Amino acid sequence: MPPFTVNPALPTDVPILLEMVRELAGFEQLAQELEVTEDLLQEALFGENPVAHALIARMHGRPAGYAVFFRTFSTFVGRPGIFLDDLFVRPPFRKLGVGRALLTRVAEIGVATGGGRFEWITLRWNENAFRFYRSIGASVMNEWALLRMDGREAGQLIGAKGRVAV
Repeated sequence: MPPFTVNPALPTDVPILLEMVRELAGFEQLAQELEVTEDLLQEALFGENPVAHALIARMHGRPAGYAVFFRTFSTFVGRPGIFLDDLFVRPPFRKLGVGRALLTRVAEIGVATGGGRFEWITLRWNENAFRFYRSIGASVMNEWALLRMDGREAGQLIGAKGRVAV
């Protein structure tokens, strides 16, 4: 297996992270949904209050893939967890163990921080991803549905209700 490394992303990695995010969006046929900029990514990962973390895999010094994840909490297990937002391996580096190494590193971080769950989603049409995730023992949660509101929809909800009590 060719040598590769998996390390936490650094602030100087933001341009290459953004490039790979764009590649992932193209692969997932969701490029039209991209709003992220270097500044937004920099703030999210390295700002005063980071909300996510990133790992970069490199093979022979070349960026091969990345993972972005953030902390969650489950009332059912009473412990924090990790949600994997993105896992992407560039096509020339696929089937070399890079994806598994990124996923394993995120899992190690979750376990080391007392995590009770490790969760992520994948597109239903991505059969290669489903095969990979099943091969490592992940469960498909068919009885759960992912729900989402974008910023415009959330704004409409707030406008319709006046103010939200929290």
